[in-house]
Amino acid sequence: MKEKQQHLTLEGIKKFQDELDHLTQVRMEEIKVKLQEARAQGDLSENAEYDAAREEQAMVYERIQELQYILKNAVVIESDEGSDVITIGSTVTYRDDETNEELTYKIVGSAEANPFDSKISNESPIAQALMGKRQGETAMVSTPKGVVTVAIVNVQ
Repeated sequence: MKEKQQHLTLEGIKKFQDELDHLTQVRMEEIKVKLQEARAQGDLSENAEYDAAREEQAMVYERIQELQYILKNAVVIESDEGSDVITIGSTVTYRDDETNEELTYKIVGSAEANPFDSKISNESPIAQALMGKRQGETAMVSTPKGVVTVAIVNVQ
């Protein structure tokens, strides 16, 4: 089975690497201490602290595996500073023709997407509609409420 490429900015790779380092070097050690303290209390069958520490260990381990997968399959997004064509890594300002509202988002890979941080996935309907377009063009975006037309105001 072919593994899925994870498109990341250099900033995203650093963020994920820092999180992985923290989980493996700090959090797993903290959990190890919690488990040792819980074991020292005796009977593990009715030890809520031991159960909680094991559950926390499983969640942290799962996140470590997820981060390792993302970083192993990372493809660095090279932003083309001089290009006016929208690609992964572009920051795009567009205006919704219906509401006349302007929004600005950076198009990133799905692992790095965070709409609250103005980063949308290259797999999202809006990003898919914008890819390959230039400033001044319009794009038709399929949404659950129907097709929306947006005008591309700026591309960085």
